[in-house]
Amino acid sequence: MKAQAGTGYFKTVWTTDQVKPTMAAITLSKKSKGVAWGAVYFQYFDELDKITFAETNLKLNKEIYRVEVTEQGEELEYVHMKDMRAAGFEPIDVLSRYRYQDGLGYYQSTKDAATHFFFDYIRKGTYVFEYDLRVQYKGEFSNGIATIQCMYAPEFTSHSNGMRVIVK
Repeated sequence: MKAQAGTGYFKTVWTTDQVKPTMAAITLSKKSKGVAWGAVYFQYFDELDKITFAETNLKLNKEIYRVEVTEQGEELEYVHMKDMRAAGFEPIDVLSRYRYQDGLGYYQSTKDAATHFFFDYIRKGTYVFEYDLRVQYKGEFSNGIATIQCMYAPEFTSHSNGMRVIVK
C-alpha cells in the first residue's frame, strides 16, 4: 500500500473470495505525536431486496400500497415500500417541490431511481410519506431500500429492509 502524498490516504480492495470473517477485527496504532484522523469503512454489494433494516435509534420503515380501481372505487392492498423504486415503477407526480403535511415541511425531489425527501427539522414522532407510482412493466424486481441520514451528523442514520416485487 502506498499512501497518497500530502494526505496519507490509502485504499485497499479485496475480491469476494479474499474476504474472511477475521478481517472484521481491525487494530489501529499511531507511533508519532500529534493529532491524527482516520476512517475505516466496509463496503460490499448484494441484491437490494436481501438487505434487512438497520438496528439504530433512528427507525425507518416503508410500505407499498397497491391501489386497484374497481367499480366501487379505489381499494388498497398491503405491500412493503421503499424510497428506491423498482425498475418496473414510474412516479405519477414528477415535479420536485416543497411540501407540508402533518406538521412537517420538506422538499420532495423525484429522480430516476428514487424519490428524495429533505428536511430542515423533524420533531420526534412518526411520519407517513406517500406518493403514487404507476406499474410500467410486468416482471420480478428488486425494489431497493429507503435510507435516512442526518447530513451534519452522519452517525445518525438508518435504512429499511429490502424486498422483491412481482408484477403479473
